[in-house]
Amino acid sequence: MSSARRVQQWATFGRMWYLYDAKWQNPFQTAIKIKDHLTGNTKPIYHPLSDCGDHVVVINSRDIAMPGTEWEKRVYFHHTGYPGGASWTLAWELHQKDPTLILRKAIYSQLSKNLLRRGRMARLHIFPDEKIPDSILQNISGQIRQLRPVPKRLDHYSEEEVKNFPKVFDWPKEYIIQ
Repeated sequence: MSSARRVQQWATFGRMWYLYDAKWQNPFQTAIKIKDHLTGNTKPIYHPLSDCGDHVVVINSRDIAMPGTEWEKRVYFHHTGYPGGASWTLAWELHQKDPTLILRKAIYSQLSKNLLRRGRMARLHIFPDEKIPDSILQNISGQIRQLRPVPKRLDHYSEEEVKNFPKVFDWPKEYIIQ
């Protein structure tokens, strides 16, 4: 077997580490994309009963963006196992307590309910900001493309860019903003 063929075979069967930036991304659509990498659905050797998935490192989970009024309307259920231990928590409250939980729960619900689910979730590493431990950072070998581009904030534009931006019309000099 040639060395190129051997490397290709190793890359197929080896577990890769991917980085995903969740800044301004919908957690429910993100979960579908990340699930494919955790299960190994992107590999040519994929089979539903085989455990050939990759590691996924998610950064900036604190800055996720939910569509519409999901922050106020979506409710997460939790039960302690004791009588009267049921609780319902709104999404914004859950996100304040732990900024990684909404994305973790979205990905967990996307994975199939079998014995491989726990192992696949163990290969998911979620961080609320861009700080990643060096032991994980040195393993990352690829990046998953974001679903939608992150818009540039208005205060990040230079004065020259703002001045050269095309105007629809100029305000009259006697116009007063109230």
